[in-house]
Amino acid sequence: MAAFRTVRVPASSANLGPGFDALAVALSIYLTCHFRPAGRLSIQVSGRDAALIPTGETNLIWRTAVEAARAAGSELPPLEIQIENEIPVGKGLGSSAAAIVAALVVADSVLDLGWSRERVLDEAAKLEGHPDNVAACILGSVVASAMDRQGCAHAVRLEMPNGFRVAAVVPNYELPTAEMRAVLPGAYSSADAVFNLQRAVLLVAALSTGDRRAFPTALEDRIHQPYRSGVVPGLEEILALRAPGLLGCALSGAGPAVLAFLEKGAESCAELVRQIFRRRGLEAEILEAQVSSEGYSVL
Repeated sequence: MAAFRTVRVPASSANLGPGFDALAVALSIYLTCHFRPAGRLSIQVSGRDAALIPTGETNLIWRTAVEAARAAGSELPPLEIQIENEIPVGKGLGSSAAAIVAALVVADSVLDLGWSRERVLDEAAKLEGHPDNVAACILGSVVASAMDRQGCAHAVRLEMPNGFRVAAVVPNYELPTAEMRAVLPGAYSSADAVFNLQRAVLLVAALSTGDRRAFPTALEDRIHQPYRSGVVPGLEEILALRAPGLLGCALSGAGPAVLAFLEKGAESCAELVRQIFRRRGLEAEILEAQVSSEGYSVL
């Protein structure tokens, strides 16, 4: 029997306040997928939220790999897949993006498609519907991304400044991304569009230079967080939170997790976010995660 091959994909936190569907950061918690051809499909799942991850043909990694193979004019053979998961499911930390990227790497590896990271990014962004999370999964660190008019993804990686840290605070309930997108309006005023554009550009500049003075203004947003605060208890208070060493907070993806931007040495500020959730009757976990300097890796 063939030896297992392995792909490891980081979690990701998207939007980062004003960068809706455009900015994301890779986090050092991972989805690891071991795979090899087999006589029949077999999927085993261990780790975090394993009970929420299907082990049959509806598994997202398997379904996506099959779809990618067919789109490439080929057929994926049955596989033995062993999934080790560290990424919370349904919490806004890119679990589906990680699975999609893993699936594309599986298809590429098994069928020897010869896909570059740029091709994986294109395929993943089309499947996900937006490029931010998958770009972080593929390139690592902080990523700015966009889709062009032909549907191709473009992404540029930034290096997180040495003096900056992040912490993910994860309350103990799930929010389906589709439902969280449904609460957003269909159109925005020019004032709100300009407001977010200014802050997204400011955030990219601050992350590129390490300029702390841009915070917390650089994390302000009028596009998605105000509309989602009604279904994330405490979010409004969290976004307004100020403390020494805390650069600011942002809803992680569609939530309910929150990403705190911190100065080095101020990691304890994440506890302030957890306390706000607790005052709303929600237990929350502070994840031991930092910025992942690498995107997916094939081991």
